[in-house]
Amino acid sequence: MTTSENSPPPMQWRYCGNQMKRWRQRAGVSREQLAEEAGYAFDSVKMMEQGRRRPTMRALQVADDMCDAQGMLVAGLGYLQPEKFASYSHEYMTYESEAIALSWYEPRYIPGLLQTEEYVRAVLASDLPPLDKETFEERVKARLERQALLEIETRSFSFVIEEAVLRRHFGDDDAYQRQQHRLLDAAEQHNVIVQVMPADHGLHPGLRGSFVLLETPEHEHLVYEENQSGGLLYADSEKVSVVMRRHDMIAREALSPRDSVRFIMQLLEE
Repeated sequence: MTTSENSPPPMQWRYCGNQMKRWRQRAGVSREQLAEEAGYAFDSVKMMEQGRRRPTMRALQVADDMCDAQGMLVAGLGYLQPEKFASYSHEYMTYESEAIALSWYEPRYIPGLLQTEEYVRAVLASDLPPLDKETFEERVKARLERQALLEIETRSFSFVIEEAVLRRHFGDDDAYQRQQHRLLDAAEQHNVIVQVMPADHGLHPGLRGSFVLLETPEHEHLVYEENQSGGLLYADSEKVSVVMRRHDMIAREALSPRDSVRFIMQLLEE
């Protein structure tokens, strides 16, 4: 059970891109001509035709007109809605939505389930390559909608966050403070635990990278990890056991939930 950034692009992208290429070639329109008319770089059109980038409304409309496709290309727009999440995380999102318990260790960002909209936008805006506007807005909306999971009182959530993450500023001071208050509000919920790992506690196993431990309704345990190139979801009992032991050690080293709340409140006063 694995997912990664190297997985094939969505079939809809590949099909619509292939159709755009076939109609263009049939009409004797060069890729350069289409790119110029649509206002895109040559490589952007090439990636759309190869299915490695989602064909845009503009590209399909221009191609439809130039190639006299009589609406055949534009008809594909209904199947090209922006993805709510990165392709490599789709399987994880399914398990996250059903998990009865989630334990998240994060040394880089505020966990997605605890982010304010301002923080979500700042994180997504820092992505490379940049997202198109439509996909950007869809992913902001989807990430915020995920947070409704925290309101399900029969499920439990725990988060251990590195101090450096809490100290990293984004936007203006007001946005930073709203994010800290979001953490404090979450920590007040009886089914949510927020812990801070102070920088002066030294090195520990979690610094290898972030991870999420999930427990399914069938009481199976899974681990999800992300890195620069994608994500990995696995259920191998031996590997999961290692991560569970690492999490136990990290949680013991971190501040208690009560002391973590005090720590975050002190950050707000600095």
